Amino acid sequence: MTSTSSFKDSVLDVLCGSIAGASGKVIEYPFDTIKVRLQSQPDHLPARFRGPLDCFQQSIRRDGFAGLYRGVGSPIVGAAAENASLFLSYEWAQKLLRHQFYRHIEETEKLPSSTLFVCGAISGVVTSFILTPIELIKCQMQVQSLYHSHGSSGGSNNNTNPGLSGNNVNGPRVDAKKIHTLKMPGMFSLVSGIYQREGIRGLWRGQTGTLLREAGGSSAWFGCYEYVSGWFRTRAGNRDYNTTGESMIAGAVSGVAFNLSLFPADTIKSRIQTGALTGDKNKRSAGFYQVGKAIYRNGGIKALYRGCGITIARAAPSSAIIFTTYEKLKEVTKDIF
Repeated sequence: MTSTSSFKDSVLDVLCGSIAGASGKVIEYPFDTIKVRLQSQPDHLPARFRGPLDCFQQSIRRDGFAGLYRGVGSPIVGAAAENASLFLSYEWAQKLLRHQFYRHIEETEKLPSSTLFVCGAISGVVTSFILTPIELIKCQMQVQSLYHSHGSSGGSNNNTNPGLSGNNVNGPRVDAKKIHTLKMPGMFSLVSGIYQREGIRGLWRGQTGTLLREAGGSSAWFGCYEYVSGWFRTRAGNRDYNTTGESMIAGAVSGVAFNLSLFPADTIKSRIQTGALTGDKNKRSAGFYQVGKAIYRNGGIKALYRGCGITIARAAPSSAIIFTTYEKLKEVTKDIF
């Protein structure tokens, strides 16, 4: 493969991955907001939500439906960057391992399934360093309306408003219009506040959790997609392509696999990243292991999987769209370029 061809393939991976990731994020974001709010409930207060449906109802009551999309701008950019990085590093990992260990395999042939799982893990590790700052801001914006009080600044813990402090398990009925009058910091204010308090390192708070989730999750994501896609092709007489329906099914399965693989790591990451807003002081500076141990001690294994159900419900259609969009865009762009 020439350097020009390799560069072109990389550009296409970035372009197609970005568009596919942004498309999936628009669909899944409200579900992700509910998931993060469930995960971020602090241990020092009674549980605010009884489950996903109760969280959804309270969120609509407080913020309106638009509140479920609060902070969506950053995640859309983040999803584009995340998926561009995932697909690009996944392809480069394959090329690297092919060159080192599988020179006898034609470039048109797939690498062994076990190797593809490894390539997925490598892509997840690389992507985690891009994703952590984006997730940090996203998670804080998703929960700030529940814990933020009038006039408080980004990242503060001034829970003086009883309607937002979280001391009421079910939460009082609050007019959504009144909520929108509260001055809540935007993306740039949050970034600035974190940088002033903690320096550049503060933007990577929760990196261990993101790395573990992305490494294990991306391994399962790509590995399962390749396996299911290959199974469909073999079953159809070893054809060299998948139908749209097959790609969507394979993508849906991979989305479920991603989230089931290391979901507790995501719960711990969310708690670390939102501790400064929820008033969970112990989660501001504690390490990954300490936070995980505290969550397990207070709520058992169930607490580590809080929000898992709704995450899987949104992951299946989102991943189906991401993979299908990516595959179709690759076909179209290759014909053009």
